[in-house]
Amino acid sequence: GSRETAFTYAVSAAGVVNAISRACREGELSSCGCSRTARPKDLPRDWLWGGCGDNVEYGYRFAKEFVDAKEREKNYVKGSEEQARMLMNLQNNEAGRRAVYKLADVACKCHGVSGSCSLKTCWLQLADFRKVGDLLKEKYDSAAAMRISRKGKLELVNNRFNMPTQEDLVYVDPSPDYCLRNETTGSLGTQGRLCNKTSEGMDGCELMCCGRGYDQFKSVQVERCHCKFHWCCYVKCKKCTEIVDQYVCK
Repeated sequence: GSRETAFTYAVSAAGVVNAISRACREGELSSCGCSRTARPKDLPRDWLWGGCGDNVEYGYRFAKEFVDAKEREKNYVKGSEEQARMLMNLQNNEAGRRAVYKLADVACKCHGVSGSCSLKTCWLQLADFRKVGDLLKEKYDSAAAMRISRKGKLELVNNRFNMPTQEDLVYVDPSPDYCLRNETTGSLGTQGRLCNKTSEGMDGCELMCCGRGYDQFKSVQVERCHCKFHWCCYVKCKKCTEIVDQYVCK
C-alpha cells in the first residue's frame, strides 16, 4: 500500500487507456473506431475537424471496466485493511486514466499548394506517454497519506492538507526502506550499485548509497574513435581504450 504501489497502479491504468485509444484509431479493434469527440469551441472556424483521432473516450471506458474489475470482485469488511487497499487502488487507477485524458490535445495538419497551409485538418491526439509518466511522477511526489474510517471511506491522515481529487494519488502504508535488500517487498537495495560522485540527483553517491559511503575503482572502457567515412560507403573506426574512475555503493 505504499506510494510506489500507487504510482505503479496509475501508470498501468494509463497504459491501458493509451494502448486501447491508439488501437481504436488504427483500426485494430472491431468494437471502436476514430474518436467522436465534439469540435472544440476555440478551434478557428475555417479549420476542418474530423481527422481520425485517438479514441480516448472509448479507451477510458474500457480501462475503467477492465482494470477496476479485479478490485470490485470481492466484498471486504467495512473499515478493514483490505478495503483500504481496494479503495486506494481504485483511486490510483482513476488518476492514471485521467492523466491520459487530461493531456490529450488537438493536433492539426496543413494542406495547400507548396505548403501554403490554406486549409487545416485537426483531430484529437494523445500526448506522448512520457508526458503522462512525468505528470504521474509529480502526483507521486505529492501523494496523500490516507487511512480507512469506520464507515469504510478513505480519510486523510493529516487534516491540514486538502482532500485529494480524482486526479491525485493516495497511499495507505509507509514506503519500505529501499536502501536495504528485502525480498518480501521486492527491494534489491543499493549495495553494489554504480553511482555518480559529482551528482546531487538520484544517481549521486550521497543519495543512492544512503549514507553508507562508496568504493572507488578503475575500469577500462573500450570505445570506437577516429571514425572516417570511406567512399563508398562505409565508416571505419579505431578502438580507443580509456581508464576511468567508477564508484559503487558500500
